[in-house]
Amino acid sequence: MKFQRYINQHTNQITLITAILIGVGLLGKVVDSDMIYTVSFIAASIISAVPIVLRAVSALRFKTISIELLVSIAVIGAFIIGEYNESAIVTFLFLFGTFLEDKTLAKTRHSIKDLTEMAPTTAMIVDDDGNTEETDVDFVDVDDVVLVKAGGQIPVDGEIVDGSGHINEASITGESKLVTKGTGNQVFSGTILDNGTLKVRATKVGDDTTFGKIVELVEDAQDTKSPAEKFIDKFATYYTPAVLIIALIVGLVTKDFRLAITVLVLGCPGALVIGAPVSNVAGIGNGAKNGVLIKGGEVMNTFANVDTLVFDKTGTLTEGKTAVTQFKDYSRDQLALRIATAVEKQSDHPLAQAVVKFSGDHHIPFEDVQVADADTVKGRGVKATANGKNVLIGNLRMMNDENVDLTSEQRQDLENIQGEGSSTVIVAFDGQIQAILGISDVIRQGVKQSLATLKSLGIKKTVMLTGDNLQTANAVAEQIGIDEVHAELLPEQKVEYVKQFQQEGHKVAFVGDGINDSPSLVTADIGIAMGSGTDVAVETSDVVLMSSGFNELIHAYGLSKKTVINTKENIFIAIATVVALLIGLILGFIYMASGMFVHEASILVVIFNAMRLINYQPKAAKLDPDQLSVGE
Repeated sequence: MKFQRYINQHTNQITLITAILIGVGLLGKVVDSDMIYTVSFIAASIISAVPIVLRAVSALRFKTISIELLVSIAVIGAFIIGEYNESAIVTFLFLFGTFLEDKTLAKTRHSIKDLTEMAPTTAMIVDDDGNTEETDVDFVDVDDVVLVKAGGQIPVDGEIVDGSGHINEASITGESKLVTKGTGNQVFSGTILDNGTLKVRATKVGDDTTFGKIVELVEDAQDTKSPAEKFIDKFATYYTPAVLIIALIVGLVTKDFRLAITVLVLGCPGALVIGAPVSNVAGIGNGAKNGVLIKGGEVMNTFANVDTLVFDKTGTLTEGKTAVTQFKDYSRDQLALRIATAVEKQSDHPLAQAVVKFSGDHHIPFEDVQVADADTVKGRGVKATANGKNVLIGNLRMMNDENVDLTSEQRQDLENIQGEGSSTVIVAFDGQIQAILGISDVIRQGVKQSLATLKSLGIKKTVMLTGDNLQTANAVAEQIGIDEVHAELLPEQKVEYVKQFQQEGHKVAFVGDGINDSPSLVTADIGIAMGSGTDVAVETSDVVLMSSGFNELIHAYGLSKKTVINTKENIFIAIATVVALLIGLILGFIYMASGMFVHEASILVVIFNAMRLINYQPKAAKLDPDQLSVGE
């Protein structure tokens, strides 16, 4: 065991010694010294065969017939028949090829390696007296306050309790643009404070941080195999023994031992075995570097075949930053707004927060309102008792369910507000409409062009599924170019639409915020979460867009297609190489050493081909100026 470990640790040195011995042997040939020639090649054969044979034996212990076994048999056979030059050259080329593979594969993993090395290692903990102590990041607990100075890494996920500064969040979002944050804002582990000083109260530490989960996700993704990899693994299980049998048959039929061992060398499926995994690793690494987390090769393959993109509206196609843009008050005394604010204050819903902000901006007092028995009605709104009144705050469906009628004036106001693309919140007391608020959400910048780019990459249909009213949904869809709209949906109804598209033969990707849309994310062929690494987003989706941007969505889709194509290219190169070698063998111009050279060269070709994915960037679709004028 110790001997094998020693050999494995010094394989590169063995490769170098083998090269020197081969050089000495060739020099002996030049000076016409058969002894130098023979001894050098014998020594080179024996020394270089040791690590290969040891690997073959280790594989056999696990009942695996490896490439090393094929090479070992071929080299030993060549040695037995006195072809010392062939055996030495074959083993050297195999070891040298392995060395180059390791070096080039390390480059494909560079992005992932960089990501893991970005993890913070220390933290400055602030005690109750204001003193600081540097400690290992693993010793930081939730609710500890840590001090971060300019140029330092934030060691935890947490909330700023004191200070402000500009933060580089590239490790989380892939965006290098600095973000300004101050007291009350959330920060993430692994991000860098460019300037200023912060005190941060830890809410998540260690592996529970967003950055920790990202690293874990990317590392796990590398081990998740694509269908191509699974097929190749299964194929190799039968292929390698088949090569052994074919070589044996060739030897028995032709009585040409040299030909038989040459078949073993040429039959090594090295490029085939490594071609798919290296493409997978390079693709995942590219995504991680650009703020796109793709959970493995199988996800990559499925995403590449997606033809239908289904979007949630709020927080996905729109910014999720809502604001009251219209207010119709039929109570005339602001009581409706005061009560509505007091009730909505208890909710985290974007529409509710917009109402609260509107009241704050207009200095509407609501602290004296007594709210009791507030109850959320899914897909409708809120029922509550406030100041002795039975309060309804919600959409038109809620009013219809509760038999609350609108006057002709109110209905016209409602239609006008909805016609402008705004969501509506209706306030009613004791069966009477008191106010209607129009709330608009800002459409994400560049969505129209992004959707056009996605269609140029292969998306055939775009769909919006929303709980918002139909008029608002249609107004948004018209601005950005969505093909199909379904509105006023409950979460379970969104799932039914996703299933319907799948039954129609479409490969469906659902794009949502990773929280309210988690059932649809799970149901779709591919779930894509837009959100800065929320727990639910990371855990339930197949793809996470860390900066919630459509550029990342384009990158993810284009990357998946490019990776699948790259994998197919590598498989073709591997198979074509084997076929070419066999033809060369039949025609008599390919021998053992030259065959091994071509074999190792093909491995490097597939690796270098995969490395092209490291720098992949999608090309944006070009739109006419008149196409960009709407919604941009």
